Parts: sequence; C-alpha cells; structure tokens
Amino acid sequence: MLSVLHLDTERGWRGGERQALWLAEALARRGHLSMAAGRPGEPFIQRASQAGLAVEPCSPRFEFDPVAVFALRAALLRRRVQIVHAHTGHAVALAALATIGTDARTVVTRRVDFKLRSNFGSRWIYGRAAAIIAISQAVARAMVASGIPEDRITIIPSGVDLGREFSPAKPETLAELGVPRGSPLVVQVSQLVGHKDPLTFVRAIAAVRDEIPGVQALLVGDGPLRSAVESEAARLGLAGTLIVAGYRQDADSLLAVADVVTLSSKEEGLGTVLLDAMSMGKPIAATSGGGIPEVLEGGTSGLLSGVGDAAKLGSDVASILKDPALTARLSAGARDRAKHFSVERTADLTLGVYRRVLGGDG
Repeated sequence: MLSVLHLDTERGWRGGERQALWLAEALARRGHLSMAAGRPGEPFIQRASQAGLAVEPCSPRFEFDPVAVFALRAALLRRRVQIVHAHTGHAVALAALATIGTDARTVVTRRVDFKLRSNFGSRWIYGRAAAIIAISQAVARAMVASGIPEDRITIIPSGVDLGREFSPAKPETLAELGVPRGSPLVVQVSQLVGHKDPLTFVRAIAAVRDEIPGVQALLVGDGPLRSAVESEAARLGLAGTLIVAGYRQDADSLLAVADVVTLSSKEEGLGTVLLDAMSMGKPIAATSGGGIPEVLEGGTSGLLSGVGDAAKLGSDVASILKDPALTARLSAGARDRAKHFSVERTADLTLGVYRRVLGGDG
C-alpha cells in the first residue's frame, strides 16, 4: 500500500482539479492511502472530503509561503507520506520545499503546453522532482524546450470516467439561457483566456450562422476575455445566436445536449473537455492546438482545423450539422476513441511512476 498526498492549491474547479480528484479516488479504490491537500472551502478539498479521502489544509499566500511549507511538511511527517503528487505550478514549489528533510518524494504533473519560466527558481523546483508527468507529447515538448531532460519526463494522458452517467440539461434550463427548443446547438466549454482563443469560436459561429441560420451556440466559461468575446459577437451580429453563459457547474449537462462540441484553443495541454464529449459520443470539431490532435483522430473521432482558422472550424461544424451520416460516424468514432483514455488506465500508469520513484518495479 502506498501513501500518496495529492496537492492542488488552485481556486475553483477546472479540468486539472477534476483529474487530480479522479486519480486520488482511483488509487483509493486500489487500496492505497490516497489523500488530498488544498485550500479549505474550495471544490477540490470539498469533493475529496465527500469522497471519503483524508484531507489536509494548505492555503499559501504566495508561491514560496514558508508558513504553508512548514504546515505541509508537518502533515507529510505525521501521515508518513511517501509520494507528494503536485498537480499545479504553485504546488510544485510547495512540494519541493516541504519534502526537504523527509523521505517523501515529489511527482509533478504538468498539464499545460507553455514553457516554464526561465529562472533559477523554476529550474530548482522542477529539478527537485523525482518524476515529471506530462499529459501529452505537446506538453512534453514544451518542457524539453524549457530545459527539462527528455528522459525525466513520462507521458501519461489525462483520463475520463467511462462509467459516469450524464444528466442532459432540461429544456427549462436551456430556455432560461435563451436557447429555443429544437434548435441545432453548438457548445464549447472553456475559460475565456488567450490560449483557449474564444474569439476564433465566435467567428466560427458567425460562419455557421451564414449556412444554418437557426443555429444556436453556447460558450460556457468565464475569464478576462469575456468583454472582448461579447464585443466581437455584437460586431458580427450574433445576438440571439451566441450565448455567453459564464462559469456554470452544470457544464457536463450542457455538453450532453450539444449537437456539436467544439474547442478553439491555440495552445492546449490535452483538452479534457474533449474526453468528456467523446465519452458521450458527441461529434466534435476542434482546432489542432497543442495536444488536441493526440486526442482526436481527424476524420474518425472528430474534425480538425488549423489554429485560428475560424472559417474552417465553422465549415466543419456546419458539415456535421447538415450530414447525419457524418454525425453518426464521428459519434461512433468518438466513443471508441474515448476507451483509450480511461481514468483507470491513467491511474495504472501513474502507479508505475510512483513505484519506480520508490525503487520498486515500474
């Protein structure tokens, strides 16, 4: 039995937090002592506690907060933790410091395909890690470009719970959002930030509307680009077509009623929302940013367009909406492809890393 502490100090609930929780739960099902550390009151810790996992408070005021470091170190010693699995950038720094003078080893998962900051601090904290996991080849390439030796990186894709049941959003919910009953619906779930490139999504929907006037689109998520998104939608005359729904806790339910799911990212670690959509059998149109082509097999489990190519993304969406045979083929391909990304497989591969780090069989 291994003793593993999963560290995630982010606020809110996004794909990375869900992946960390699913991994922790999968390890617990295998009989390992799987614990979670993070900010009290935030969804990661709340849901970990509800799942029956032991939790530890960790609320750093800044990346190298010594108070948080010493509290975390005390928890590692008290609980005899063997592996600290850092799931976010700030968590890496805390784990690197807290494990000094203990027997605990640090494993890091990197989920974004951005280069690391080029400074001594980043080199030191990642140099302290006993193992580094990248969720895609795109992420691994970014880390190698940042100076991390390739032989220190193990690629383990994120996973999806293939047994999870989804409750489609009710017509009343869609009506409250402004989606007319019976309209063809395109849904994108993503933060409104630069690397997700939501403006390309907006422009793609304008292209779809020109071919399919009754189309409706939901952009589920929030972020600093919201005003730019709304301005671009207004400029393109998308009032009554595109709804910016903001952050919602029922994003899965909205995906479940989509006729097409999209992702317009120009940089993407893997795109876990695509794993959800694939497991639902949704036809997908996405850009080829970052690790997305490692998830979607173009023409089989989804349609791929170039980064920033709103016209092609819109054309792909329209093709799916107009062609039932294409829809059926992509839906079947998506379900089949999703089987390669089960959370159980992610857990098995991660356990192999833990055992290698601790000197056991990989």
